[in-house]
Amino acid sequence: MTGTLYLVATPIGNLEDITYRAVRILREVDRIACEDTRQTRKLLNHYAIDRPLEAIHEHNERERCAQLVDRVVAGENVALVSDAGTPLISDPGYRLVREAITRQVPVVAIPGPSAVMTALAASGLATDEFLFAGFLPPKSGARRNELARHQAEQRTLIYFEAPHRVLETLSDIAETLPGRPVVAARELTKLHEEVIRGTPAEIRAALAARPAVLGEFTLLVGKAEGIAAKPTNEVLLEAVAQRIADGDSRMDAIKTVARQYGLPKSDVYRIAG
Repeated sequence: MTGTLYLVATPIGNLEDITYRAVRILREVDRIACEDTRQTRKLLNHYAIDRPLEAIHEHNERERCAQLVDRVVAGENVALVSDAGTPLISDPGYRLVREAITRQVPVVAIPGPSAVMTALAASGLATDEFLFAGFLPPKSGARRNELARHQAEQRTLIYFEAPHRVLETLSDIAETLPGRPVVAARELTKLHEEVIRGTPAEIRAALAARPAVLGEFTLLVGKAEGIAAKPTNEVLLEAVAQRIADGDSRMDAIKTVARQYGLPKSDVYRIAG
């Protein structure tokens, strides 16, 4: 009888932030696949869970996913966890889930902590619509190009950023998305949790005045105020091309881009169709 692949959300900081169901599943499965066995072992020790661990990360995911799915097909129950938060959200695991689905293995997500949702809820920015875009590119030029794609975006923007790049990123946001309110959420749920609100320049100045900038950041950028500037044809063409590269059909890409920029579908079709 085929087993089940469980995707188990784990705490993003405070070890108390885990569901009863997640603890039960981690105790019951045959093995746990994780990014860093040392990090996951801290959580398991806290809850007196003793299960075999198997490392799966971006460097070995391609080869390990088939092996893990073989185990599930043979009847084992396997849990996938990330170092923190919900698996697959800017973390490894996509190939494993795709392999499981291809081989008709049951995949069950156990919901729980997420830095994206935690930061959004505490931000004070609009929560009715938002766009999570993961990590921004590490180099300033590519990062500014990515931010420029969202100049007319009418949803709250959410990005992850590393501490050693956050000052540069705030400068790029100030330059590329001027006039937007920004929130920097740092060390969420941990002892030194901090949510800083203001303009990109104000937040950058506050962080730059410290001896060191520490902790992982979730950056949120508020909606464009008023009527957004109409995007250029080049921006629209690039946006459609990106959607197609991501797997959309041409018509679906045109519809999505039109909705993103608040334009009639016919206008985008005329440019990119």
